[in-house]
Amino acid sequence: MKDIEFKLDSTDIHPNSEIKGIISVSYPGRYDGVVINTQILDSNEHIIYKSYNGKNISQNVSRLFINKDIMPENKAEFTALIKFEPKQEHEIKFRASIIEQHKEIESQIIFAKYSI
Repeated sequence: MKDIEFKLDSTDIHPNSEIKGIISVSYPGRYDGVVINTQILDSNEHIIYKSYNGKNISQNVSRLFINKDIMPENKAEFTALIKFEPKQEHEIKFRASIIEQHKEIESQIIFAKYSI
């Protein structure tokens, strides 16, 4: 098993539909947390993270760091949203990474499709 497992409920995403994901860490060493970076290819738009592990996020963030201290059983669940209406289909690159002392230990990438 890899040190990080990352899954999305669906890789077919539409405007204003909730995006749900889960990250599981089995890294045997010490780490600070996980970070999720997302890029909407061929666009200047951003994804907006709404919550993680049941805790709402009050400000709009496009990059999400989840501290290990709030990851029960080394798992993190998150929800996010994309609001803009696409004129074309976009590919979305999700990258979840384990972070230790500001360094990336391991990551996993998932590609999704964003369209109307």
